[in-house]
Amino acid sequence: MRRVGQVIRVRPEHREEYERIHAEVWPAVLETLRRHHVTNYSIYRYGDLLFSYYEHVGEDYDADMAGIAADPDTQRWWQVTEPMQEQVVEAGDGEWWHVVPEVFHLD
Repeated sequence: MRRVGQVIRVRPEHREEYERIHAEVWPAVLETLRRHHVTNYSIYRYGDLLFSYYEHVGEDYDADMAGIAADPDTQRWWQVTEPMQEQVVEAGDGEWWHVVPEVFHLD
């Protein structure tokens, strides 16, 4: 299993709408995540900083992430959410949500 933590900013003018749509995530997007072995997925907001956490329980992380990215419903979801977000300055090339290192874990 792989645990992933990521950060991005929500644009202040979109904060309420971002939370509203995430209260009703499209079922097809949720099914795509499940089909590609993503579980225990949460997004937290602290001010304008969003922190997401999920676990990948599949055998091929890169293939599952590519499968999610190729899904038409997920692509449409991202067209809605991406204008509401902005990268943190630490984001690297090709990175939208910035992956942060895990510094502690307790099972």
